[in-house]
Amino acid sequence: MDAGIVIVGAGETGARAAAALRESGFDGAVTLVGDEEHRPYERPPLSKAVMHAEGEPAVPHIAHALRFDELEIAHETGARAVAIDRGGKLLKLADGTIIPYGTLLIATGAKPRKLAIPGGDALLYLRTFADALALRAHLEPGRRLAIIGGGFIGLEIAASARQRGCDVTVIEAAPRILMRGVPAEIADIVAARHRTEGVTIFTGVGLARLEKRDGGAAVMLADGSEVLADGVVAGVGALPETSLAEAAGLAIDNGVAVDAHLRTGDEHIFAAGDCCSFPHPLYGGRRIRLEAWRNAQDQGAYVAKAIAGGTEEYAAVPWFWSDQYDLHLQVAGLVDQGRRMVMRDQGEGARIFFHLDASGRLVAASGVGPIGRIGRDMKLAEMLVAKRAHPDPAALAAPETKLKALLAA
Repeated sequence: MDAGIVIVGAGETGARAAAALRESGFDGAVTLVGDEEHRPYERPPLSKAVMHAEGEPAVPHIAHALRFDELEIAHETGARAVAIDRGGKLLKLADGTIIPYGTLLIATGAKPRKLAIPGGDALLYLRTFADALALRAHLEPGRRLAIIGGGFIGLEIAASARQRGCDVTVIEAAPRILMRGVPAEIADIVAARHRTEGVTIFTGVGLARLEKRDGGAAVMLADGSEVLADGVVAGVGALPETSLAEAAGLAIDNGVAVDAHLRTGDEHIFAAGDCCSFPHPLYGGRRIRLEAWRNAQDQGAYVAKAIAGGTEEYAAVPWFWSDQYDLHLQVAGLVDQGRRMVMRDQGEGARIFFHLDASGRLVAASGVGPIGRIGRDMKLAEMLVAKRAHPDPAALAAPETKLKALLAA
């Protein structure tokens, strides 16, 4: 008897894969194993809608997760997987339960990178719904919040905290905010918007320690200054959750290493989502790992087809978005692959930056502004990236030139 498909990790990727297996006609056993008590939920709202919701926020469930009973998907909640027996094709849980599998999908996601500084045990982090509720309790008018890290998660928390009336300070060790993934021009626009809202931003300064002060904390900076706060949250990136795979002897390379079909070195085990790194055909087979909602969705749907025997390589264009106040940011492709940048002024404060490699191929686009001014063209830019297009830079810069026409060409 076929043991069916077991999915470890009940986040966006795992839930999407489980539903996609049913949508593709798979009628064998599907078991989803998650260590939280909730049904799968969306993570992007944790730093935004959950933070500034009126009244007690609800768990932002993934829609198809609420249909698991209808789809005959077994969902083991509060279940922590501790070992994989590859020879016996068995998954062991912390409570001693043994689950046999025919195919195993590892979708364990990522975990917050912890700051190893004196006093760091007082830091707040944001990854789960429980984390969001704990952080939200600090967001009251007049309270002081210090945020360590000027990346997307830190800045989204900053925007939500300001919307709830907090005094907010962002501390970033790098020379500017948003060092990864967007050009300095977009970072400057975002920083200016935060400062307009009253956020204090320190860049290029390191941390020394945290000290408890009068029910709150003092963030001691490396230059000897201090930032007083009622709460301190760290948003300094995430690490792939690979402990289960590593203990099972699977290859690890900035995540669980998989091939172009998201299969590990074990033919019966796949990995997808934030926890895995994979070779991307658009970028010469460069191995990348993505921490993004779209990638989690795309790989969840893709891996269901790959498990069923699909042979097409995973080649979706990396895509990321962020909302901060009324600013909307989108990035399609890998900005760091660009060698030349062309800016298009979309009007009403919106800009799109096109990133071309040395040969003139469009490898990425990044946009900022009202979503109505950048959304459609960013989608077309994403399609141009997927097409490996070599558009005329002058045409990219000219707002009167329709990207749709460049795509058709």
